[in-house]
Amino acid sequence: MNISILVFGSNNFLATLPDQIRDATTFSVEVITNINQAVSRIQMMPPDVILIQASMDSSMELCCWLKDQTKLSWIYCILFEDRFQQLSQKRKYGSQRELEMTAAALKQGADAYIWQLSEEKTDHTLAELTANHRLILAQLTVGLRKAQKYRDLIRTNDLLSAIALADSLTELNNRRALEWDLPRQIKKARVQGNPLSLIILDVDYFKKVNDTYGHLVGDRLLQLLCTRLRHNLRYQDTAFRYGGEEFVVLLSNTTSKEALIVANRLNRIVSEQPFAINNKLAIHITISLGTACLATEDDEQGKSLLHRADQCLLQAKAAGRNRVIGCEYSSYVPHLKAVSS
Repeated sequence: MNISILVFGSNNFLATLPDQIRDATTFSVEVITNINQAVSRIQMMPPDVILIQASMDSSMELCCWLKDQTKLSWIYCILFEDRFQQLSQKRKYGSQRELEMTAAALKQGADAYIWQLSEEKTDHTLAELTANHRLILAQLTVGLRKAQKYRDLIRTNDLLSAIALADSLTELNNRRALEWDLPRQIKKARVQGNPLSLIILDVDYFKKVNDTYGHLVGDRLLQLLCTRLRHNLRYQDTAFRYGGEEFVVLLSNTTSKEALIVANRLNRIVSEQPFAINNKLAIHITISLGTACLATEDDEQGKSLLHRADQCLLQAKAAGRNRVIGCEYSSYVPHLKAVSS
């Protein structure tokens, strides 16, 4: 893994660090000397490790800011103490003062606090330089492990989220995913001033399929149906298994008239060809569909929008099934359009 390092310090400070840090195959290093630029860079592309030169203007401010960023708490921050006054106090008062200043630095937001050697390497013995560089590289290793654990956690959470939001039988998004995505789509449509429609569809007489052929055949039929639906949706359409043999399709940037066109196409592609369960059994089915378009009066969660589409679906079933009924909504008065296939 290539670890990203942000250095908040001077080029002279960078020159005092171990040569391994500048190994491009292991570390990606960027030097920044302005706190506003550093904050902007951290927010846009968070590094794995931040090295802060204490003598830089606003260095402690950057430490405190980073500590307050809950979503960035995984970034490992190493503060290098090179301020003359602090170094003098350490030499004068010994280990007790060193412990006090270390505790204060860690309290302000640093994950590690390293006493920096002078910029002139000739002022130190080889043993001192080696020990200092080993300490720095050891802290980098800790930062690397923390970054790796964070990335592993993100991957795990993404996987768990995908599992939680997917229907295991049909591989479509499930009802929980719809309840999460629909409010987002409504907010986006209203902010951008675009139409949003949806379709609720239901397999006609699906219980008869289960009663006649068994639930395994019924499950296979739903899988084949979803595959056919997916292959006949537009790129901006998203299908969800709402429950049982009922499905919802979100139609972004789609008017009520366009939703009727999409629904009728789905109705046609389902009914025009039977579904081959195996080489001996093919089952012909039809679907009923209800459509609705987002209105100003609709709630942010989309419950009223779903309800109108569901009422249209019920009307389609009551009218004989295998048809589309669309609901146009204005001033709380629904106007129904029935279109038979």
